[in-house]
Amino acid sequence: MDRSVDVVVIGAGIAGLVAARDLVRSGAEVLVLEARDRVGGRLLNDVLPGGAPIEVGGQWVGPGQHHVQALLEELGLRTFPTYTAGRHIAEVGTARSEYSGRIPTLNPLALADIAQIQWRLDRVARRVAAAEPWRADQAKDLDAQTFATWLRRTAHTGDGRSFFQLITEAVFAAEPEDMSALWTAFYVGAAGGVDALINVAGGAQQDRVVGGSQRIALALAEELGDRVVLGTVVTEIEWDASGVRVVAGGTTVRAHRAVVAVPPPLVARIRFTPDLPGDRGQLVQRMPMGRVIKVNVAYDEPFWRTAGLSGQANSDHRPLGTAFDNTPPEGAPGVLVGFLEGRHADSAARLDLADRRAQVIDDLVGYFGPQARNPIAYIERDWAAEEFTRGCYGAFTAPGTLTRFGPALRAPVGPLHWAGAETATRWVGYMDGAAESGHRVAREITPALVRGSAQRVR
Repeated sequence: MDRSVDVVVIGAGIAGLVAARDLVRSGAEVLVLEARDRVGGRLLNDVLPGGAPIEVGGQWVGPGQHHVQALLEELGLRTFPTYTAGRHIAEVGTARSEYSGRIPTLNPLALADIAQIQWRLDRVARRVAAAEPWRADQAKDLDAQTFATWLRRTAHTGDGRSFFQLITEAVFAAEPEDMSALWTAFYVGAAGGVDALINVAGGAQQDRVVGGSQRIALALAEELGDRVVLGTVVTEIEWDASGVRVVAGGTTVRAHRAVVAVPPPLVARIRFTPDLPGDRGQLVQRMPMGRVIKVNVAYDEPFWRTAGLSGQANSDHRPLGTAFDNTPPEGAPGVLVGFLEGRHADSAARLDLADRRAQVIDDLVGYFGPQARNPIAYIERDWAAEEFTRGCYGAFTAPGTLTRFGPALRAPVGPLHWAGAETATRWVGYMDGAAESGHRVAREITPALVRGSAQRVR
């Protein structure tokens, strides 16, 4: 199949679909090529016993995420609040705390240390410009160290360091040793602070989409209709000043512009002719994905609610370091969602399914008691094993990357434009950031198409 369009979009996640929708609305002829047999990218619904949908990929939306909130409203999709009533569980060091509100009842010295670390991180994050963090006054110093190094210099207690290691795993699905301190500060600042990232009520985990978050992508794709082509793996992009030629199996697409909306590491799988500029190539080589295995464990009912627990639990030593109540809005079946992240995902992925399941159930029993021993369903998703994702929640930069190659993150290369949650300036790595990036590339491209049309008319 040979096609000629104004714009070809590679990737049918939120970023690519939003870009395509905006461009179609501006009058452009658009084709979206998706390697998978589905749309959604890192959004994916599965099914619980009884037929209710459950998210095995990204799922939460929160205050301040204006792009995705607007998208939900436009598409007629509703949200419901994450369940938070009751006591939360926190395990830090040897202490276990059951608490209500925001702050666990831990050792006062540990709490004081956690507070001062957060204050310092939030202060640094505010100083890092969201659009161009590599230009910040402290950029070179921050980018020359890992976040682990920054933590060692900032924390005064082992519990304080452990708490922020847990936060790093929960937010990035990676370890503090893996990423640049500048990327960490940029990411935190792009969300509005640590609290915005880790809180449920008032934070990033506040709400869920009725019917599952993949409905966003499904609704966008339905609107685009046969402009979205699935099961089409792009292997080659030829480009020059006049446009692009995209090769995907037996399909060849010629277009004036291309939007590449795939996770940064996957860009390296595409053969570009001519090669991408060195800075762009070096950038994607230094942006690995996080690693997470997401697990939904279903029960006949949410028994923890009866016990006065919210289902929210965190531990700095259990492999399943974070858990939430993920029960459907109807109230049944009861579902606990948990995450094996970073180094814990590394270890868990080496186990067979039965042993990994046993490990997860043991941790849920440790959190919530013996009733967690007998689930009616166990649903997991290892995103590092996904051929066209290779990790979650998103990509991050290694030390030295942003200050050397950061300007290549969003800058178009001839007719090539870059979208995806990692290219956002607000809510980097989230659905909101993906939507922002889609809107941005559509704004980049539309004026060029209008100029081209005017020249052809003359």
